[in-house]
Amino acid sequence: MTKTYDLLVVGGGINGAGIARDAAGRGLSVLLVEQRDLASATSSSSTKLIHGGLRYLEHYEFRLVREALQEREVLLAAAPHIIWPLTFVLPHHRGLRPKWMLRAGLFLYDHLAKRKRLPGSRAVSFNGTPEGQPLKSDFAGGFSYSDCWVDDARLVVLNAQDAQARGADIRTRTRCASLVRHHDHWNAELIGPDGAPQSISAKSVVNAAGPWVTEMVENAGLGRKAAGLRLVKGSHIVVARIHDHDHCYIFQNGDGRIAFAIPYQQDYTLIGTTDVAYTGDPAQVKISDQETDYLLDLVNGYLAKPLGRKDVVWDYSGVRPLYDDKNDNASAVTRDYVFDLDTGDSGRSSAPILSIYGGKITTYRKLAEHAMQKLAPVLGNNAKDWTANAILPGGDMPDGDFDAFLAKAKSTYDWLPRALLYRLVRSYGTEISKIIGTATSLGDLGTEVAPNLYEAELHYLMANEWACCAEDVLWRRTKLGLGMQPDQVDAIEKWFAAQTRLDRAAQ
Repeated sequence: MTKTYDLLVVGGGINGAGIARDAAGRGLSVLLVEQRDLASATSSSSTKLIHGGLRYLEHYEFRLVREALQEREVLLAAAPHIIWPLTFVLPHHRGLRPKWMLRAGLFLYDHLAKRKRLPGSRAVSFNGTPEGQPLKSDFAGGFSYSDCWVDDARLVVLNAQDAQARGADIRTRTRCASLVRHHDHWNAELIGPDGAPQSISAKSVVNAAGPWVTEMVENAGLGRKAAGLRLVKGSHIVVARIHDHDHCYIFQNGDGRIAFAIPYQQDYTLIGTTDVAYTGDPAQVKISDQETDYLLDLVNGYLAKPLGRKDVVWDYSGVRPLYDDKNDNASAVTRDYVFDLDTGDSGRSSAPILSIYGGKITTYRKLAEHAMQKLAPVLGNNAKDWTANAILPGGDMPDGDFDAFLAKAKSTYDWLPRALLYRLVRSYGTEISKIIGTATSLGDLGTEVAPNLYEAELHYLMANEWACCAEDVLWRRTKLGLGMQPDQVDAIEKWFAAQTRLDRAAQ
């Protein structure tokens, strides 16, 4: 007999995982399917910021900015291990936005939403200061303000974990091949990792397929009703660390855009992003030479020591699935989210499908909450909103104090190398105890499969975070892929292959 779920969520990015979590917490039976790995597309290709979007004020998107500013503190409390405050330094460029405009924008930024843990903006001088050290001498000062950093792919995984803990069924490497609507349910054909088809039923569907959202609308036989989708490519480059302090720079450009230069993984600086209209396969998106040169030229307008292509150690690109508001400028296309709820033809109520267009990682929780406010009444569910005060896995630290928890971990696991301990606490928070278990030495963690990557962590990622291969571990669950050598990557792949053989032998 085919199982019937209350809700089928198609797409394992941040919006899909957030909605699955919210729905499961309301007592609904939920199935989430993702055709590849969690966060394998847009949600692992962001600029890694939880921010209000200072430049969105220029496009009068006050509602979006206010909501995003409010969410900073909510998410900071929910996951203090993977989200933390970050100070932004905005050099004043005499030829671009005047000081009065920057002050006015920052005043709004400070006051559109309440702040508890994040300090307000202030004017800063670069004369003899660490902030001024990497900059050209003609930049005498500017402003600083606060937003937050986030490990984007891990945020997706934590939401999926919490959804599963609340009863959701999470299936990766599972593609929704077709959707057939009936009066009171949908039939979906799923193709699992082994290529075998499976049919399931669901009372409702959330289409959170990101860049593939219109493809899913067509799969559901509703192509004529599809809303406009605008694919915008955002690319980033990573270079060796350009400064010693822990602040981020926000650089203005003459075309009205901005770029961030953000401390990244201790030894690097992340620079991005671009905004380029995209029409290709979202799964094959790559940075272009023109984008690399654009980012280098932009930051070199500010840096005393210029960067060249030879300095780029890694790059990545993602496709933002934005709602098409018909703006000719890709940079000005709204980052707000739009819902398209279809309940059947006029006069005939049928099983609902909710398609998600746009959104940003900062507002994913509110997006999920608003989505369920639309869907829950249709499903006869009257549960209250609940995620605003809910902690994500690993975030249950006393008072949300990461530094205090880290200090305790250093005492508890004094045999762990400091760099490894810091990475594990940052990645897993209080869940580190599940990785360490009863271990009292590095030898107890099993084989060191690759530098600073032990079997105990790999077993945890397989059992708890849907990791299936080296790429899942090195570029989404961690960022250990930076600096990893081909033979070391191969060792991780061989380890996963061996686990698969052992699992088959045990069946």
